[in-house]
Amino acid sequence: MPFISLKYRPGLVRDTTNYTNKGGFYECDKVRFRSGSAEKIGGWLKYTSEALIGVCRQMFNYITSFSDNIMWLGTNEKVYAEVGGNLINQTPFRTTFTTPTTDNCVDTTNGSTTVNINIVGHGCVTGDYVQISGVTGNPGGVPNAQINTNHEVTRVNDDNFTIVVTTAATSTTSNQGGTAITVSCEISPGPEINLVGYGWGAGGWGTGQAWGTGASVPVVTLQRDWWFDSFDNDTVMNIRNGAIYYWAYSATFTGRPVLLSSLAGASDVPDEAMQILVSQNDKHLLAFGATPYGGGDFDPLLIRWASQDQPEIWTPLPTNSAGFIRLSNGDRIVRALRTRQEILVWTESTLSSLQFTGTTDVFALQQLADNISIFGPRAVANMNNVTYWMGVDKFYTYDGRVNTLYCPLRDYIFEDIDYDQAAQIVCGTNEGWNEIWWFYPSANSNINDRYVIYNFVEQIWYYGTIERSAWLDSPLRRYPQAIGNHIFYNHEQGTNDDILPMSSFITSSDFDLTTEAGSGEQFMLTKRILPDVSFSGSTAATPTINMTLKPRNFPGAAYDSEPDLPIIETTVDQYTNQVFIRTRARQMGFKISSDELNVQWQLGTPRLEGRSDGRR
Repeated sequence: MPFISLKYRPGLVRDTTNYTNKGGFYECDKVRFRSGSAEKIGGWLKYTSEALIGVCRQMFNYITSFSDNIMWLGTNEKVYAEVGGNLINQTPFRTTFTTPTTDNCVDTTNGSTTVNINIVGHGCVTGDYVQISGVTGNPGGVPNAQINTNHEVTRVNDDNFTIVVTTAATSTTSNQGGTAITVSCEISPGPEINLVGYGWGAGGWGTGQAWGTGASVPVVTLQRDWWFDSFDNDTVMNIRNGAIYYWAYSATFTGRPVLLSSLAGASDVPDEAMQILVSQNDKHLLAFGATPYGGGDFDPLLIRWASQDQPEIWTPLPTNSAGFIRLSNGDRIVRALRTRQEILVWTESTLSSLQFTGTTDVFALQQLADNISIFGPRAVANMNNVTYWMGVDKFYTYDGRVNTLYCPLRDYIFEDIDYDQAAQIVCGTNEGWNEIWWFYPSANSNINDRYVIYNFVEQIWYYGTIERSAWLDSPLRRYPQAIGNHIFYNHEQGTNDDILPMSSFITSSDFDLTTEAGSGEQFMLTKRILPDVSFSGSTAATPTINMTLKPRNFPGAAYDSEPDLPIIETTVDQYTNQVFIRTRARQMGFKISSDELNVQWQLGTPRLEGRSDGRR
């Protein structure tokens, strides 16, 4: 009897019907393609034992001249510096209180783990974090070390706030702790996600909501985002549409970032910036979207820069190179990205190039494209001198000119996405696999729960489900790294979902069960299948995959809808040479899946044996 080779085109197609895509794949999760063959993606392992506080949106990595490999992480509640797997809290302080304001400021209540801190005018709100040090005397029986650490504020009054410790007090005390106490209040956390509402009271205080705004006017309170860049060994950072901070290098990380405007000699530093970035070749610190020189309201199209090698000097003078320029088109700057020879600047509808001129103008702007879009500030990445980004209804590339990137998953992605959470979309590279990844929130989710991948070498697409809020494939780290559900992971390490099995599958579109011309006119009686699966890379003692065959007679019919066309399921291991089946149908779908620990698989070219069995 003749055999049918189940050889499929690489990549996924969802913008046609299942049957139209015969010879291809239609559904998958946690699968990629290598040399045209489908295989399970690499696994991930927890990198740090400590979970992050807050949702991380930004990762930035560099190595100092002292060989410190620093990863900066920005969450909506904290800023961390990660070195050697250790997370170091580097959240900037809003203010610091010392003696005599803090003298004996600790109260305890017998049997309670709640501790009261008395500071007049502390300015904290519930959910803020404070760093306390210098407490002595074990107030109320609470160990000093449990108070002298970082705490979340649980309740506030004008003159005091409360924190929670582990050990309950053994007595009620007032005005304890000594006279060497320091209480440093960190900047307040921001929202985890974009908050969208209508009318007065929908947004937070100071979000731009005008007095008396009607209920039909939407108000968006932006999620907390951070931007980081290196300035020699130091780091500059800012909250999106917020203040700029400067961290002076310290091998012991004893100093927190401070406001750039607080540095000695600082002048005219923007009060707010959408994004900061360093033009590394010429050492200018730039702000994209900023408060104007001389003061005024925030200008979302203004680009300002500090004097060369002087990130604190923003006053334009004949004796320095500080300056500004303004985009003429668009509503607001969404993102700036440094590439090899230029800085690309996106608004919601244009793309421009900012280039260092070396003249008295310092920088020059050139618009590259209009009538384009970008989904969010992190929906873009650069790989091999090509820039890729996700628009609101398509994908784009820039390699000297702007091009639309064909995507056979377009409808599948853009018809099931939460547009209100566009700022969450994260684009990253996976250089070892020639992949561009986008993580995005589906329509029924307010967090990133899906991904789509473009393999730019094989020019194919595939997709799946995973929760990741940040991603960075740094050449300075062995593995791509990502944050998911507050956990810091190494990706492409192992075969599992950390210590749990990783579920993966791929399903073909239906193919005709015939060895003759006629496009499925003939029925075929199928007797057996010869699997072709590699388990190279598995560490399980007996790795297996599940194989499913789904026969049917009509493209519109449901699988398993006819008694004589049952779905056939079997298990295949590395020694399975054939599986006997029996079914009579016009067409069939093929699926393999895996949900076991330590299993890696790659699909080859299975073959079905059968013969024509007449017509109906």
